[in-house]
Amino acid sequence: MQTILLAQQEKNSKPILNNLAAINIPPLVKGSFNIIAPFWPLKNLIAVNPLQGLEDMPIEEALKTGSAYFQQRELPKNMETVNRQTIKWLQVYFDQGQATLAMPLRRAGLYAAWRKLAIYDVKLHDNDDQKKKWLKLLPNTAEQAIVECLLNLDIGHEDREIFLKLLLTSLPGWSSYIKYRTEWAGLDFADQHPVTQADYLAIRLIITSLLWPEAKALLEWHKKAQAETKINPLEQIQKTENNYRLALLEKLSAQPLQALHTPEAQWVFCIDVRSEPFRRALEAAGDYQTFGFAGFFGLPVQITDSITGESYASCPVLLSPKHDVKESLCTHEGYEQDRKGYQRLINLKRLYQSLKYTFTTPFALVESLGIISGACLGLRTLAPSVAAKIKLTLMGMLRKPMDVKPSLDGIMFAEQCVYAEGALRMIGLTHHFAPLVVLCGHGSTTQNNAYATGLDCGACGGRHGAPNARILAAILNCLEVRKQLIKKGIHIPKNTHFIAALHNTTTDEVTLYNHQESADIEKLKKSLEKAKVTNSLVRLHQMQKSTTAAKAASYTRLRSQDWAQVRPEWGLARNAAFIVAPRDLTASLNLEGRCFLHSYDHAADPETKFLTTILTAPMIVAQWINAQYLFSTLDNVAYGSGSKITQNITGKIGIMQGNASDLMTGLPLQSVYSSDTEVYHELQRLMTVVYAPRKMLDPIISSQPILQKLFRNGWVQLACIEPENRTTYLLNRDLTWKNTD
Repeated sequence: MQTILLAQQEKNSKPILNNLAAINIPPLVKGSFNIIAPFWPLKNLIAVNPLQGLEDMPIEEALKTGSAYFQQRELPKNMETVNRQTIKWLQVYFDQGQATLAMPLRRAGLYAAWRKLAIYDVKLHDNDDQKKKWLKLLPNTAEQAIVECLLNLDIGHEDREIFLKLLLTSLPGWSSYIKYRTEWAGLDFADQHPVTQADYLAIRLIITSLLWPEAKALLEWHKKAQAETKINPLEQIQKTENNYRLALLEKLSAQPLQALHTPEAQWVFCIDVRSEPFRRALEAAGDYQTFGFAGFFGLPVQITDSITGESYASCPVLLSPKHDVKESLCTHEGYEQDRKGYQRLINLKRLYQSLKYTFTTPFALVESLGIISGACLGLRTLAPSVAAKIKLTLMGMLRKPMDVKPSLDGIMFAEQCVYAEGALRMIGLTHHFAPLVVLCGHGSTTQNNAYATGLDCGACGGRHGAPNARILAAILNCLEVRKQLIKKGIHIPKNTHFIAALHNTTTDEVTLYNHQESADIEKLKKSLEKAKVTNSLVRLHQMQKSTTAAKAASYTRLRSQDWAQVRPEWGLARNAAFIVAPRDLTASLNLEGRCFLHSYDHAADPETKFLTTILTAPMIVAQWINAQYLFSTLDNVAYGSGSKITQNITGKIGIMQGNASDLMTGLPLQSVYSSDTEVYHELQRLMTVVYAPRKMLDPIISSQPILQKLFRNGWVQLACIEPENRTTYLLNRDLTWKNTD
């Protein structure tokens, strides 16, 4: 076959160009990638439905199709060989600083760089002269290479897209990362090492042509896999759902709405399921009212650290940042000295990282710091809390804890007013303002955890939510903004002050930012401490661990500091519902940390503008999270990432099992199982409950294709509670309603 390939290459370029015109490559490439869901790198992990590419199908068909494409335990041996040789090139090309020596020519792009270097890979050509010559004569463009390989592999017109899909789904993790890089990453990698979907498919086809010339057999293998796919877990999923959903709806519909009053303080938390039990504990600790709102607080911003220059998008991945907001240290006496200390700490960290990953210096580093490193390792292993205190003390010597403040220069005044009004109206906080309103973002703290960002705020792009909270607090404290809000019918009293905070979902500690110490703040801190202990006891009870209140908080904190902890927090496991309603509907219920809670007042939204936003943005993110947990539990090998015990980080971008596996794109076993065999997360799809008239929901559904897809195909169940009579309805798959009575 190589002789045939070589003979065709040595002809003039017209046949290839003619074939390129005859085979329309762009739609072929796009169609093949439609089956692939994106995978975000470790620096900002975002939950995604692994069958996102099949959401246009009814879920019954998607489960069967997904099984045939993604859940095959054994690939043809020749395909496994192709995969191994592909993986090693992808590792070095996409490396983000873990490799000792960087792959050359990366700025030229994946295909261009690989095409020049592949000739030196003996594993590809086995020193066969014809194969080497064929590699040297590869087409200049990836599209031409795809055409040439499809023709030489004898893939017929009707099979080409399926064949390309099989090349993607037989190495789905790396394909998902390519999907992210080409459709979701924006400008993050524009100046580093570019890639196109055609680049990736061209390399897959070329390596396949070299190592498995008879790869057309993959089509028959797939047909057999389709015929043998009989597993349909939907019945099991539905049984779990039915036991949970009807009981929840019955409880919600029976809850009374309370009379309006002005509390001592109001809190706006992220809708994250981990906020729900803490909100309940905080409300029990004092006269507090809580609201739920997407943790980016409605601000599509990019945050830039004015000292390091580092920046990142702090908004849902469904949005693109519209504003660049710089954060800087608050000025104070001794500011310049503290700023230099902060810079020294950053430089020290960079130096250590460079010494750690450079080719020769790790040996000298170990020799010079061996005793110190050994002592540190021993302390972190045997006494993690002591190690954490020592680290905190040393960091304090280099840099004092300092507040930071955002600059609003990147957001025009008119836009600040729009964001302020939108945030307040969306959650229904337009009257009865408390003297203190706390905007509370969230993040987590874990040690030695590759999945750490996956436990942070998904609405902030896998980051902590404090910067967004600080920005909105600054906007709402602006007197000029408040004057404009009065014109819109929202009067914020002069004595009302907004502050930002951060809820650590691992320890339940809450940090308050930019506030003046006072009796009210002191009382608030005591309530926070009480809520932390209460919620820690609840968590330990759920984990079937009995302890005293005195030990509960310290135990939870220890879990955040122990680098040997495989389950530092359950994250969003057992999530089941997304509730869009006033807090009164859920305040007296123990929802067990299983519900996303978005505050909403339908009476304040006559044009359904805010409800449309909630259903097409926060609910979509919740559905991604729900689906990731569902499928990682359903098949932790195909859709999850297996046990943490055998995982390795590759290129600082993802996880492998061993040293040469596919990228593992889902959750580890320990995130969804309480032991190696006992499931913790319950298999069920997301149910969305909206407290609003059906006549408000129907126009929204009919105007939003994404909602029609999710509801009609059974990916999400929609329920409605009619405010007038508290009758509950479920949306059928044909988008009609049925009474649950």
